[in-house]
Amino acid sequence: KENKGMKVITLSNQKGGVAKTSTSNALAAGLYNRNYKVLAVDLDPQCNLSFSCGVDMLNTEKTLFDVFKGNAEVRETIIPLKLGFDLLPGGLTLAGADMDFTQTGREYMLSEALETVSGEYDFCIIDTPPTLGILTVNALTAADYVIVPMTADIYALQGLTQLNGLIQNVRRYCNKGLKIAGILLTRYNDRQIISKTLKGNIEQAAQDLGTEVFETYIREGVAVRETQLLKSDLFTDAPKANVTQDYYNFIDEVLERTGNKA
Repeated sequence: KENKGMKVITLSNQKGGVAKTSTSNALAAGLYNRNYKVLAVDLDPQCNLSFSCGVDMLNTEKTLFDVFKGNAEVRETIIPLKLGFDLLPGGLTLAGADMDFTQTGREYMLSEALETVSGEYDFCIIDTPPTLGILTVNALTAADYVIVPMTADIYALQGLTQLNGLIQNVRRYCNKGLKIAGILLTRYNDRQIISKTLKGNIEQAAQDLGTEVFETYIREGVAVRETQLLKSDLFTDAPKANVTQDYYNFIDEVLERTGNKA
C-alpha cells in the first residue's frame, strides 16, 4: 500500500453515540484550518457526516457505492465543501454493502479508490458506520492510523475487545502497517465519578491494544450539536467553546502521533 503523500486516518468504534462523526468533522476542519489539504470520506450509510457538512444526499448523483461498483471515478464523486475540505460521500445505498460486495479482494475497494487521488491531499479522514462489517474492514485496510473514539462507560469498554480482534485480523490479512494512534475519550464529564473511575480501566484497555489514551479528552458540549444544525464546523462557529479548544488540542496530538509537527 503506497500512500506516500496522503496520510489516512480512520475513526472506528462499532458502538454508536461515541462522537465518531463530530470528531471526523472537527478533525477534517481543524486540519484544513492548519493549511493541510483534506479529504473526508463518509463511509456510514446513515450519511451523518455528509449531512452535517451541508451535502444533500438525496440529490447526490455519484457516491462511493458507484465507485465500488465500477460505475464512477473517484474524482467525479468528490464534493468540494464550503468548509474548505473535500468530501467523498458513501451514500444510502451502502447499507447493503455486506451483501452487495462479495467478490475476492472486496477488502481493498476503498484503498484502491483512494490511491487514485492520494497525491492530491495531505490527509484523508474516514468516518465509519457503527458496525464491524465490510465497510469498516475497508476503512481499516485503507488506513495508516486508526483512532478509537469512546465514551467512559462500561459498554464501550466491552466493545473494544471485538474491535481489537478486527484490527488484528486486518493487520494479519490486509494491512500490516495499520497503527492505532490512540483512544479518544469523548463526551467526557469530569464531574462524574464514573468517568474518573473508568479512565483507569480505559488506560489499561489501551495498553492491551498496544496504544494509549490521548491526553486530550473531549468534553460534552452543546456547541457540537449547534454546528451540526448550522452545517458548519466548531472552529468557524464556536471558536471559544470548551469543546472546540479540546478538539484543537487533540489535533496537536494527532499531528504529533502521525509524524507531522503540530
